[in-house]
Amino acid sequence: MDGKTALLDIDHMTIAFGGLKAVNDVSIQINKSEFVGLIGPNGAGKTTFFNSITGNVSPTGGGIVFDGHSLTKKRPDQISRLGISRTFQNIRIFPKMSVLDNVTIPMHSAPSYSMWAAMLGLSKVTRQQKETEKRALEFLSDLGLEAYKDREAGTLAYGLQRRLEIARALAASPKLLLLDEPAAGMNNDECNELAELLRRIYKNYDLTVILIEHHIEFVLKLCDRIYVLNLGQLLAEGTPEEIQSNPEVVRAYLGSRRTKQ
Repeated sequence: MDGKTALLDIDHMTIAFGGLKAVNDVSIQINKSEFVGLIGPNGAGKTTFFNSITGNVSPTGGGIVFDGHSLTKKRPDQISRLGISRTFQNIRIFPKMSVLDNVTIPMHSAPSYSMWAAMLGLSKVTRQQKETEKRALEFLSDLGLEAYKDREAGTLAYGLQRRLEIARALAASPKLLLLDEPAAGMNNDECNELAELLRRIYKNYDLTVILIEHHIEFVLKLCDRIYVLNLGQLLAEGTPEEIQSNPEVVRAYLGSRRTKQ
């Protein structure tokens, strides 16, 4: 790190399930506006690491500070309001709802009107609902989904559902976006298209991004820095060039991955 105050500072974090340490004494710092990769073999602790940031799992040791706020013991909804949003390995959308409604839901988390105003249908409510729908359509346009706004989300092709999940995450107005294997199940052309999309929204929305992904070329193409987890511990950290040439990383992870790709 270069002396900047980290947007996300994870200090000697441990997450244990009984006698198993899924994450063991890991420290990671992410600066504002960085695009950082988190890679490692299956079972390395990557998704558990994300779950600790979003409040779905409580660390058993160490601390997590985001934008000056301790995340320890905060609920997921409180953490979301601080400016952290995520996608998941297994796509999480509302399949029976329209594409547009899927995106407006995260935008209603903190309405500026009362329940009574909503029940009475006051003009303030109608005006905000129109503004919310307009903003949601902008997200859909940015993700190439506007033409599908009235479709049931569950009828979209797999790649479009991935895009919808990212649009939902953006609709929560995050400062930090956590992407958990967004390219899973995609071929090379789809991966390249998604990489271009993520690069564009990263710049346009002034985001800080942490990416978990097994497609190594995808990670190398997008990330400024990369952390490598192995068996719950931090194995290495560096630029894409440094990670590719690190013999421990090649031995533990990259060598076998490149053989398969």
